[in-house]
Amino acid sequence: MKLLAIDPGTFESAWVAFDGQRVLGHGLESNVTILGRLREYAGVPVWIEMVASFGMPVGKEVFETCVWIGRFWETALRNGSACDRVTRHQIKLHLCHSARAKDTNVRQAILDRFGGKLAALGNKKNRGPLYGVVSHEWSALAVALYGWDTTHK
Repeated sequence: MKLLAIDPGTFESAWVAFDGQRVLGHGLESNVTILGRLREYAGVPVWIEMVASFGMPVGKEVFETCVWIGRFWETALRNGSACDRVTRHQIKLHLCHSARAKDTNVRQAILDRFGGKLAALGNKKNRGPLYGVVSHEWSALAVALYGWDTTHK
């Protein structure tokens, strides 16, 4: 069993394929490419990070990201995938047990879950289960962990 997780963006989004033990694939690609990736992973459960309101004004980028979330959602459903959304707030509470956690705290919680930085990442000769995950892919991995944990309790 595996799942696909997406951290959506205005023009490009990060994705991670995860099987509960290790990252099977990952990338930061254009949103149009992600639509194709969803077709490639037809039938695989999809988790998407959802925008949440904090009562502050937002710009055009947030609304554009919302449009892409809807397009990803629809494409996933049309390809036979179960689809769900999760907010960053839910992820922080799940992984760090605090809504005040920052991205660095989330990343550290992920590394700790996989035995610390060296065990999780490894090196080129001895790759760890999270080898190669960079940048926004960490957010997609956090979505994947939330999705995995909440569906495999």
